[in-house]
Formats: sequence, C-alpha cells, structure tokens
Amino acid sequence: LLLLWRRRRGLWGKVEGARQRQERSLVQMEMAARRFREQHPSVNVVSILTLPLPELSRKLRDGSLPPEHVFYAYVGKALQIATETNCITEYLQESETQLRKVKLTGKPGLLYGVPVSIKDSIDCQGHDSTLGFIKNLNKPAAEDSVVVQVLKRQGAIPFVKTNVPQSLISYDCKNLIFGQTFNPLLYTRSPGGSSGGEGALVGGGGSILGFGTDVGGSLRFPAAFCGICALKPTGNRLSKKGIISGVVGQKAVAAAVGPMAKDVESLALGMRALLCEDMFNLDSTVPPLPFNEEVYSSTQPLRIGYYETDFFTMPSPAMRRAVRETKQLLEDAGHTLVPFELTNVDYVIFNFCIRGIFADGGASFLKKFKGELEKNSSGLLLWLAKSPDWLKTLLSWIAKPFHLLMTCIGFAPFFSTVDEVWILHHEIEEFCHQFIAQWKKLNLDVMLCPMLGPALSIGYPGKLSVAVSYTMLYNALDFPAGVVPVTMVTDEDEEELKGYQGYFRDWWDRTLAKAFRGSVGLPVAVQCVALPWQEELCLRLMKEVETL
Repeated sequence: LLLLWRRRRGLWGKVEGARQRQERSLVQMEMAARRFREQHPSVNVVSILTLPLPELSRKLRDGSLPPEHVFYAYVGKALQIATETNCITEYLQESETQLRKVKLTGKPGLLYGVPVSIKDSIDCQGHDSTLGFIKNLNKPAAEDSVVVQVLKRQGAIPFVKTNVPQSLISYDCKNLIFGQTFNPLLYTRSPGGSSGGEGALVGGGGSILGFGTDVGGSLRFPAAFCGICALKPTGNRLSKKGIISGVVGQKAVAAAVGPMAKDVESLALGMRALLCEDMFNLDSTVPPLPFNEEVYSSTQPLRIGYYETDFFTMPSPAMRRAVRETKQLLEDAGHTLVPFELTNVDYVIFNFCIRGIFADGGASFLKKFKGELEKNSSGLLLWLAKSPDWLKTLLSWIAKPFHLLMTCIGFAPFFSTVDEVWILHHEIEEFCHQFIAQWKKLNLDVMLCPMLGPALSIGYPGKLSVAVSYTMLYNALDFPAGVVPVTMVTDEDEEELKGYQGYFRDWWDRTLAKAFRGSVGLPVAVQCVALPWQEELCLRLMKEVETL
C-alpha cells in the first residue's frame, strides 16, 4: 500500500508539473503580447486578425505587413481563447526566436511569417507529445515531425500545441493532465476531437491555420462542431513521420494528418505549402504529388453523388436539411446531383473499423492505459478490452439482435491469428473496390454527405462512439474528406427534433436525441468526399459549397 501510495503521489506530481508548465505558458504569452502592445501602441490588431489567410500571407510576403505584428496579434488572441476554452497545452517559446530568424531568410516561403498551431500528438522538438497520458510527460521529442519541419521551411511559425482527449480514440477533448476543452461557440458543448484543441483555437480566432490528425473523424468533428473547415487527406498524401498514433501499428483504418482553418482557400494554401520537394525529400514514403492547381481552380460543372443518411445513425433534422439545401444550391449552379445508396454501414463500422483498430483484442490500446491514474473518454472501450473472452462473446451475442451494446462487437471474438487479420484486410480492400465501382458506374466526380452535428453537449461523445459512422467510413476507404459549415440550427429544426427516434429506437438513439437538443444557432456542416489522391478535387467541391 505504501508503494502504491508513493507511486500515485509521484504520478500526481508529474501532472501538477505539467499543469504548472501550461500556466507558465499562458503567462509567457501574456507578457509577450503586453510587451508588444506597449512597444507598438499604434498597431491595429483587430484589422490583422480579420484578414483571411491568403490575404494575410500576401501582405507578409510583399512586406506590407511585418511578421512580428501578425505573430503577437495571434499570441494575444490565442491567449484569450485559451483562457476561455482551455485549448492550449504549451506555448512554444522558441517561436519568438524563429520569428527573428524568418525575417533574415532570403526568398520567403508560401507561409512566410504565418503563426500556426499544432496538435499535441504532432512532434515538436523539445516538447512532449502526451496524447493525454501521464507516462508521456517529460519525454520531449528529439526532432520535429516532417510536417512541422516543412512548415518551418515554408516560413510558418508553429507557436502553440493544443489539447487532445486521452488516447486520441475519442471525439471529445478531455484528459486528466490538462482537463476539458470547451467549444468557443457555446461552453457547454464539446469542441469535438481528437483534434479538439485545434478546433477550439481556430474556431475562436486564436489561430489562422492549425494541423491535426484523423483516424475516425478527428479533424472533421472539431471543424463541424466549431464552425470551421478541415480536410482529411488520403492517408499517405502528407507525411506522418513524427506523428504519434492512438493505436500504433494497425493498418485497417487509415489515419491522416491535415489542415484546419476558417475557410477553404486557407486549407488549399496549407496543402500547397506542404506538398513540396521538402516533404518528398524528408519522407520518401510520401508519393511526390505536388498540388494540382488546374484541378482545384477548374470551373467545369461537377457530377456529384449525394446521400442524406447512412441508415445507421439517423441524421438530426439540421443535418438532413444541410445536405438538401446544399444539393439544391449546387444544382441551381449547374452541377449534376446523383443519388448514391449506402449499404451495410453498420457492418463496415463494426467489422472493419472497430475490429480492425482493435484486431489484437485491444492489447495495444490497453497497454497505453497501464499505470495511468484515470481512464476517461474511452471508458466503455477500456472496460470491454479488459473483460474476459467469454464475457465479450456473450455480450456480442446478446447485443447483435437488439443493436444494444454494439461497441462490444468490436472486441468479440478477437482476431487471434495472423490469417484472420489478413482476411479482414482483404475484405476491406474488396469493399473499397466495390465502393469505387459503384462510384464509377454513376460517373461521379465527388460526393456530398452528411456530417454529424450540431456540437454535442460535453460528456456525450464518450457515450456515443457509434455516431462516428458518417466520418469513419472514409477512413476505412481511405478517401479524402473535408467539412464545410453551411447552415445553423433553426427553431424549426429544434421542433422537428422532438420526433427524433433513430433507426433502432434504442438507448443510443435516445441519448443522441438528448445530445442534439438546445442547439439553435449552432453551426452544421456537410462533408465533401473524393476518390483517393484527389484532394484538390475534394477542395474544389468544398470551395464551391462554401461560395454557394
């Protein structure tokens, strides 16, 4: 007992140390912003913060806007949003040194002088990538991830790291070390996750360009919940070297790193900057595909598939309306909209995604929690992973006919042999080929799909892991997918929600209805999808949707 007490005390000591570092970071930001204001009282910070990224970038590169004015304007705004939402875990104080170096460089890069925010799980030299785990504290990264290296070479200035849920396997944003992050639009709502700190910071205006990761919607949930845009590229379009995964080694569901911003043109600029020779030289596993301007800037009418529901998670009234209204606007603009029928989404989510990620019976996932003080945000998955095999099998047998406790299907029976995992991977490949065949039979360019929304109340994402169906499908397929906010919840949507029962009328459906309630005025997004390696086409549809 004494040893256990001492060990727990030691862990709490590490947590307290990390929280003090976080507090010191905010103090450093406050001092830096105040010092700049005192030295430059005539600088119009508000006018800088209202500039969209493409215009800001042009002014920085042509010298009409000094980099330090932009940098300290965003340090001050980021501090305000961090104070309100608890989204920043660490200020990268060396960014001030980098700011001075950037001014001495010759030819400015595409992101010259642009402050950027970085998700906790993306390595920055000299800083922890915790994933919300105490065991990862005080283990600073030896070098920058490739994405961060390329951003710096393009003149960008990474200046903060942002909060995540413990383990990343969650679309909320809470961990024992840094606590809960709040939605900047409504503090009682989740900012989404796992890139939730990024969503809150960019959504609140404290960062003009952020970078996160996505293995089931972790870029798209925060963007949709916080009313901004995000792009999940094809898994290997951007380098993942130096980015820490929630479940290391699994190949069934493709993870990706991607940008988050207030508008689509900013996402495109972020992709242009990253898809360069530096990226391809630093990570030779990334295909050398530069950004295709011709595809992105084309004005040819598109043939767009669409669906309003996946027949697994019933869309909220606002979600369904968002797709219908966007479809009509696209048709009015001269595009062709073609109904696309989804089938067997429940099978894909449980047999491909959840079983794929936890094909080792959850052993890798469990290992990360060993020795931790608290297991929040992934409680049900954790409990199931720890359960004996006979109980998992019993639960899955009980659950199947009633669509209850569906998540446990992912753990029972386990894939215990290599050949079973290979069979799974083959099934996923076959599903992907069938999906593409259906796509090509309809002669589609892109797809318009629902995106879960509005933002759920804090605490609900952990109870509603099944609601990832709209996003995780495109991780299983490894298709590029982005989100664009298109509308807000109306009083009519709220009234219609009273009749929401879901497809299975079970506990999950009832809980989701509760999580949607009281959302008038919150943003709702749609999802735009393209075939693998067609990020520029995906962005083109996103831009069209945003414009309309």
